[in-house]
Amino acid sequence: MNKHLTEQPVSLGVWVYLMSDCVLFATLFATYAVLHLETAGGAGALQLFDRSFVLTETLVLLLSSFTCGLAVLFSRSKNVLGMTTALFSTFVLGLSFLGMEYSEFGKLIAEGHGWQASAFLSSYFTLVGTHGLHIFIGLLWIVVLLAHLSVHGGSEKMTRRILYFSLFWHFLDIVWIFIFSFVYLFGTLSL
Repeated sequence: MNKHLTEQPVSLGVWVYLMSDCVLFATLFATYAVLHLETAGGAGALQLFDRSFVLTETLVLLLSSFTCGLAVLFSRSKNVLGMTTALFSTFVLGLSFLGMEYSEFGKLIAEGHGWQASAFLSSYFTLVGTHGLHIFIGLLWIVVLLAHLSVHGGSEKMTRRILYFSLFWHFLDIVWIFIFSFVYLFGTLSL
């Protein structure tokens, strides 16, 4: 293990950013919790969401978390090919997840269940869309990391950059687990 890396704490700025994102998502979850039954007489979660589709989407994102973790391990040993492969795999899986989310949004909107149809759908699209926006930003971050890696190769700075990215990416996976559990899983249980 790289002694220099383990002795340096993660930058305070990274933690402040992640905590501010926690506040953002907590607010969006609270809003969804208050509005999830306000369907304006329209369809609710039980009628709209396909749990098997969302489970596949979840597995894709969790697999991307695994490949992101591999990128961190490869960065510690300065394995440029390993870092490149793991980051590229994370990108492809993240892009697949985003494509699935976009497809789900498109299907809902095409069926007349857009964000303006009810308070429930407005809070749903805001919560899930904000997560999707974060995934998109993560994909751009991967492109920057890959470009930097191709120019500068493995370095101590690169190891730190990949570590910071992995904290962001794993945070998004945790948020998605909450979305999957509260929006899709509990929302589609018929009580």
